[in-house]
Amino acid sequence: MEYRIEHDSMGEVKVPADKYWAAQTERSHENFKIGVGIETMPREITRAFGFLKKAAAIANNALKPEKMTGEKLAAISQACDEVISGSLNDHFPLVVWQTGSGTQSNMNANEVIANRGNEIAGSKLLHPNDDINMSQSSNDTFPTAMHISAVLIIEDKLLPAIDTLVATFKRLEEENKGVVKSGRTHLQDATPITFPQEISGWRSSLERDRELLLLALNPLKELALGGTAVGTGLNAPKGFDVKVAEAVSALTGKNFRTAPNKFHALTSKDEIVFAHGAVKALAADMMKIANDVRWLASGPRVGLGEITIPENEPGSSIMPGKVNPTQCEAVTMVAVQVMGNDVAVGMAASQGNFELNVFMPVCAYNFIQSVRLLSEAMISFNDNCAVGIKANREKMHNNLHNSLMLVTALNPYIGYENAAKTAKKAFKENISLKEACVQLGFLTPEKFDEVFKPEQMV
Repeated sequence: MEYRIEHDSMGEVKVPADKYWAAQTERSHENFKIGVGIETMPREITRAFGFLKKAAAIANNALKPEKMTGEKLAAISQACDEVISGSLNDHFPLVVWQTGSGTQSNMNANEVIANRGNEIAGSKLLHPNDDINMSQSSNDTFPTAMHISAVLIIEDKLLPAIDTLVATFKRLEEENKGVVKSGRTHLQDATPITFPQEISGWRSSLERDRELLLLALNPLKELALGGTAVGTGLNAPKGFDVKVAEAVSALTGKNFRTAPNKFHALTSKDEIVFAHGAVKALAADMMKIANDVRWLASGPRVGLGEITIPENEPGSSIMPGKVNPTQCEAVTMVAVQVMGNDVAVGMAASQGNFELNVFMPVCAYNFIQSVRLLSEAMISFNDNCAVGIKANREKMHNNLHNSLMLVTALNPYIGYENAAKTAKKAFKENISLKEACVQLGFLTPEKFDEVFKPEQMV
């Protein structure tokens, strides 16, 4: 491999000749060989740096054009566009497990944009610190990147995934109108419901989770940029924070604004914790929905068997013909991961000391992983399972009419205690509720038929 010599305030460093990063990135690359190739800083974060560095250059050009000239702005803007597109991803090698402020990832962005910008300009026009990092600090850029990436991935990936699955459930509700089945509570037989009512519970859970996510998005749209090192805004021109938030909004198409209190914005991660709580709520509901689906599809002969789901792949290396609810299992594993991530996010957010939180990379990593995994798992579950759910109407009918909890319909006519006696006799002697009720002398056969109508109990 060929190298070039770069330098920083600590001296010279050998850097791979084909990479745009420079000395400070290389030092981190060499000093933090933790999770290499597995836990690289999420691309959502590096993309967010592309947006914020371009926005900072735009704001600096408006406020101090003598330092951020039009020529510099043009070179920076083009380099940032390449960062945003992902074409420079290979030049962002750093892992999550680095300094807790994310300083090295900020410098990675500064160095890549400066070197690529100089290549575009055809001269040594840009300096990583003086130009790309102008009016900024790692301490306000990394929390800004966290908020930008969180808003983008929720709005552009997670909300559409929810909408897709909701639309599928709405279709299934319509297709199964009039289908009555046994309800279940405590994993035991309960009074009847319709299959569309059961599905509507799944749908409404997702719709409520969407509402919670929208509530969480609003505080995430406040940006720390402009606070610089400790929240005072040292070395940033007056009005920079407002202008840079406006520029980020214009570039992303999202309505960002400057955080009113930069001291809070640098040290507190409560907005991330709150938003991840909404993500966890969605994960909990997806766990419930996936478990319902695989229970209802259990069988095919000795399970509940009330629905069928698509058969996507063989389920066993030893049992021929076995097919498993693999999409449901993937969703439930993702839900477990999200719940574990929630602990990490909360713990990381609790570790702000004085003017800075120094657990930001791990906080960002877990947040983004949760949203990415959940979004992709929901789309996979929708496309490979939910769209193919079919009601086994015969099995639902048989289970419904075999349920002892239909005895609840008799309460108004024979009372709770007599109804309980009827159910227990029917179960013990393996006879029908009608036979038990008549034998106990509580109702005549004709009266039983008049009042016992399971399909009307929903």
